[in-house]
Amino acid sequence: MTDKLNIMIVGVGGQGTLLASRILGNVIISQGFDVKVSEVHGMSQRGGSVVTYVKYADKVASPIIDRGEADIILAFERLEALRALPFLKKGGRMIVNDRAMNPMPVITGAAEYPEGIIEELKSNADVISLDALDLAQKAGSIKAVNVVLIGVLAKSTDIPYDAWIETIKTTVPEKFLDVNLKAFQLGYNL
Repeated sequence: MTDKLNIMIVGVGGQGTLLASRILGNVIISQGFDVKVSEVHGMSQRGGSVVTYVKYADKVASPIIDRGEADIILAFERLEALRALPFLKKGGRMIVNDRAMNPMPVITGAAEYPEGIIEELKSNADVISLDALDLAQKAGSIKAVNVVLIGVLAKSTDIPYDAWIETIKTTVPEKFLDVNLKAFQLGYNL
């Protein structure tokens, strides 16, 4: 397993970024690493930006990821991916749910949602773009977008598949487990 990694999870409130960070943190701990997770909420109740930093190494001093330091950015929404782009290090990877969630200025008509975001991201970074909502629906719930994206991320790591499955089983509530395991597998096998 890579001995050090800085991962940013970006999205909007209500998308399940916090569960995704718990799964990620727990699987890293299961591999024997020190992990620090820091959540930044900006008006996160249903619609505001949410950023979570996940850092692991043999020893992690600070959970904060500065500009140009993220190895991987896991973006639950494409505009949030664009906002996070300055944090990606040269040669880093972005995993982006190619869905738009209109922020309040767009909803109120004060601004327009930008066009061509995925193309701009791809011109600046190694990007995996997918319709995670479609895969979540195939798994049985639109709320499983977060675990679809974790599945895609898992494939980009060298953490064993079985460790991810065990972590999901111990992190996700029992009544949502089957849907989330299906969502993870759909993302992993993308």
